[in-house]
Amino acid sequence: MSKIRCDWCLGDKLYENYHDKEWGVPVFDDRLLFESLTLETFQAGLSWITVLRKREHFKKAFDNFDYRKIASYNIQKKDELMSNPSIIRNRQKIESTIKNAKSFMKIQKSKGSFSNYIWEFVSGNPILNDYKKSNEIPTYTSLSKSISKDLKQNGFKFIGPTLVYSYMQAIGIVNDHLIDCFRYSKVQFKLKKVGHHLLL
Repeated sequence: MSKIRCDWCLGDKLYENYHDKEWGVPVFDDRLLFESLTLETFQAGLSWITVLRKREHFKKAFDNFDYRKIASYNIQKKDELMSNPSIIRNRQKIESTIKNAKSFMKIQKSKGSFSNYIWEFVSGNPILNDYKKSNEIPTYTSLSKSISKDLKQNGFKFIGPTLVYSYMQAIGIVNDHLIDCFRYSKVQFKLKKVGHHLLL
């Protein structure tokens, strides 16, 4: 019997693999949190599958999403990225990524880690939704608006409420797998298993 999945990932093995193994699983590692945020930034206005297909190229182009290196990118590096046909070439998004790397490290310095900062918004407790259909899932929430506002106040760019909500879904702050999806209960179990102690 085939597994029941969220309908947005169906029909593409790469998409299904991302859905089955990553989407909605809580992330506490700062490098992975920055990677996800960067990919979400480049996804804005495009389909997520477009970004997934270029993900490995992004990793290579952006030094495996090492925010320390990215924060020091100069004009030559920006031009190199703009001439790289393997990634999404958008100067505003590239410059935002560099700016965000700097802001990311400032938050690390003040909060101990970016993970501490982002998970504080839900007091370390992931939001478990119970949607039956994809069209029930919002594109943003009051919480994503609050996080977006706070990120902007901390110097982040290209970081609106819709992008932030996608980010929240991706890193497991919110579980938006449909309740019939085989990952819904698995992610929920993992959320309970990896709860507060990773934040302490």
